[in-house]
Amino acid sequence: MLFIGGRSGVGKSSIAFELHAQLSQARVKHCVIEGDNLDLAYPAPWEHHLAERNLSAVWNNYRSLGYRRMIYTNTVSVQFTEQLAAAMGDEPRVAAVLLTATDETAHARLSRRSEGTDLLEHIKRSNARARELESLTPEWVHRLATDGRSVIDVATELRSILGWSAGP
Repeated sequence: MLFIGGRSGVGKSSIAFELHAQLSQARVKHCVIEGDNLDLAYPAPWEHHLAERNLSAVWNNYRSLGYRRMIYTNTVSVQFTEQLAAAMGDEPRVAAVLLTATDETAHARLSRRSEGTDLLEHIKRSNARARELESLTPEWVHRLATDGRSVIDVATELRSILGWSAGP
């Protein structure tokens, strides 16, 4: 299981999709789960551990079809690897990477996604989350800067870290 975390605008989804493309081309059986979608609701259901419960259900479906590799993206996933891995129910081998980017890089990327008041609020949250992630993410988690790098380059480096080069 690979957890990809990082502030908004760091490239988590883009890199996960590139990693998916590379692994598919190499015929490596895997799945990609965008963790934000597992508990995206109002009011927020976090106190009910809905993300973990939904991850367990989704992973059980993948596992029943023979999948053994998962790429999971979520801003703070790298801080909750034990809980998320436990939700999978089969003691997975865990790798995690905190993607980083400077404020300037993240702001430029976010400005391509939204405008106006929403953009300013998104930048403010991204800045705060970057500081929190840096201070609270465990030391064993890999850190990869995405500034000035292509998604192909970062995904290729991730594959190297994981050793997911070929096979089922």
